[in-house]
Amino acid sequence: MDYLAIFLALTPVFLLIILLGFLKISGDKSALYTLIVTILLAAFGFKFSTSSIGLSIVYGTLKAIFPIILIIIMAIYSYNVLVYTKKMEVLKFQFSNISTDKSIQVLLLTWGFGGLLEGMAGFGTAVAIPAAILIGLGYKPLFSALVSLLSNSVPTAFGAVGIPVKAVAIEIGHTDLQSLGSEVVFQLSPLMIIIPFIIVFLTDPSIKSLPKNIALSLVVGAVSIAVQYYSVIYIGIETPAVLGSIASIIVIVIWAKLTAKKDDNTILESKSSKEIMNAWAVYGLILLFIIGTSPLFNNFRTFLQSIAATPIELTINGSVKTIKIFWLTDGGVLLFLGSVIGGLLQGAKLKELLGVLGKTFLQLKKTYITVTSLIVLSTIMDLSGMIVVLGTAIATATGTFYPLFAPAIGCLGAFLTGSDTSSNILFGKLQAHVAQQIGGEPSWFAAANTVGATGGKIISPQSIAIATSACNQQGKEGEIMKKALPYAIFYIIVASLMVYFFGK
Repeated sequence: MDYLAIFLALTPVFLLIILLGFLKISGDKSALYTLIVTILLAAFGFKFSTSSIGLSIVYGTLKAIFPIILIIIMAIYSYNVLVYTKKMEVLKFQFSNISTDKSIQVLLLTWGFGGLLEGMAGFGTAVAIPAAILIGLGYKPLFSALVSLLSNSVPTAFGAVGIPVKAVAIEIGHTDLQSLGSEVVFQLSPLMIIIPFIIVFLTDPSIKSLPKNIALSLVVGAVSIAVQYYSVIYIGIETPAVLGSIASIIVIVIWAKLTAKKDDNTILESKSSKEIMNAWAVYGLILLFIIGTSPLFNNFRTFLQSIAATPIELTINGSVKTIKIFWLTDGGVLLFLGSVIGGLLQGAKLKELLGVLGKTFLQLKKTYITVTSLIVLSTIMDLSGMIVVLGTAIATATGTFYPLFAPAIGCLGAFLTGSDTSSNILFGKLQAHVAQQIGGEPSWFAAANTVGATGGKIISPQSIAIATSACNQQGKEGEIMKKALPYAIFYIIVASLMVYFFGK
């Protein structure tokens, strides 16, 4: 075993951990500094030619833009449009006035609405908005932050219209997205029941309410599992978090109506159906476009892809790498169309919507550096042979017990980067290579990385910073992390057992 090669291959990983986790350097700078070091290591330690490095940078940048950065921009844009047209206030009002039962309120806002925000937009909105609404409803700030962080775990696997699964599929060269997505859903299935239960138990821990909380969690969890699995298999990886959250919202609302106390005379305010439908225009159109161009309508999807496609080929170190851009079915394009048309229906002018888009571009400038640097870094580590060295070393060290560690690696990636997508970019290829070394299925371990990353989101410093800002609790990040850490550890243990005992 070449220990020097192992040390050099580990250097980018440890450097990123040190920069982010200990020196508290921002994500964009940490990723960029680590990329520079990785380029030097590839050139001098792994004899990766200058031309190959240059082409790897181009290839990685293209992978970053199409589809990942484009989807990130348009996902945040869809949220910003709703804020600009003030329809987000209508959505917040609607969800806060459905029931007076605290367990139902909290679960609806965090697991239901928060999951929907994660599925559609992601990147902090699913923590900030539910937490802010809960504060407005009178819940304690630290409680609001904690339950919002807990709920922003499972849905992140398919957040921002499936971008984390797309990212890891690109990294490992896996083309069967439905199969990969179904493995993610299976590994997450017990957590889809456990997390809702923890949320309602934290809301109402009384023994008297325990049977009700267990029943509600089982029903919501079972529906989430069924709908997400069906969405993956028959529609595509863009919709599980979205449709699963919508189904959960419906079930929770029905549960609220069926279990409402007969002597409860509280009159809840409401909005007109027309106003509510108008408020849902953006997300409704996005959902319609995503479903309409999904594999569910494969002939139409194939037709659209055939008339507007741009293939780009690069030969790197003797290997041909291809990027295919399908302009009419790309998730980012669909998000853009839904946001613009929905915004127009909500009363905004085209010039105003373009202004919001411009501000969104500027708002995310650090994200471009972070994501691009991480993808280029991962590409260079892959094509120079660094990931192969790491995979062989880890497989040798852990052997048949590696499946127990796979989700923890994904968790580490999300903890450091604040993103399931970034974790998959960073460690997806590594997981697949280790799987090959120990005779496992690469897609199963790639799914394990995704699932582990959803647990890392609970304690990610970036997520906690968003939560503290939304709850006006800046300076109490350590206290929130201390409260969230035991749940994150339990989460990863459950995921590890699923990966180990049901591994392929």
